[in-house]
Amino acid sequence: MIPRFDDLFIPDGDEARRWAEDELANPRYADAKPTWFDLVARDVGRFLADLFSSDNGANIGPSALIIVTALIVAALIAALIIWGRPRSSRAVRRARADLLGESDDRTAAQLRSDSERSARAGDWSAATILRYRAIARGLLERDLIDPAPGATAQSIARDASAVFLDEASAMRRAAVAFDDVRYLGHAATAESYRDLADTDERLRTRRLEAVST
Repeated sequence: MIPRFDDLFIPDGDEARRWAEDELANPRYADAKPTWFDLVARDVGRFLADLFSSDNGANIGPSALIIVTALIVAALIAALIIWGRPRSSRAVRRARADLLGESDDRTAAQLRSDSERSARAGDWSAATILRYRAIARGLLERDLIDPAPGATAQSIARDASAVFLDEASAMRRAAVAFDDVRYLGHAATAESYRDLADTDERLRTRRLEAVST
């Protein structure tokens, strides 16, 4: 039954303002709020765009433009060295703790260590789940994938395969192993875990090679 308009509760001004303040107090808004450096970098970009516009360019000599530009670039470089680059929306997304349907803020190294601990205890199912999470977290930390919220093991495997084409089959096996244990209740084996761990180690080696070159 569709409620009539006069049955709906319409807040007054004070109530609506209180609702808005409560909503904006949510931590997710604070995480996405730009830093002062983000705002300065944006304003400098606008200033440069205005400075080199056709109207202003005609009133300022080329030498002055070069000097002003050099000073601004030098200031930005110094700021980048000291404070780092402005945060992007992608960086904010990457800070989410949600990973494969669970809230988990452990790093790839921590997940990898926990998976090995479970493996030594013979709990291959727990080790499998943790190791696949380590692969996903590692790819996120290296900014190689950018999965949507609620991404599945299969979608992460597809994203990883687009980066490492020759690991497509291994990533599919890894995703299937994760889903079999996590959702179908199948028991993992030492062999299936070792295959998953070997995939993780190869991907880590790829990163070391990329850095060394």
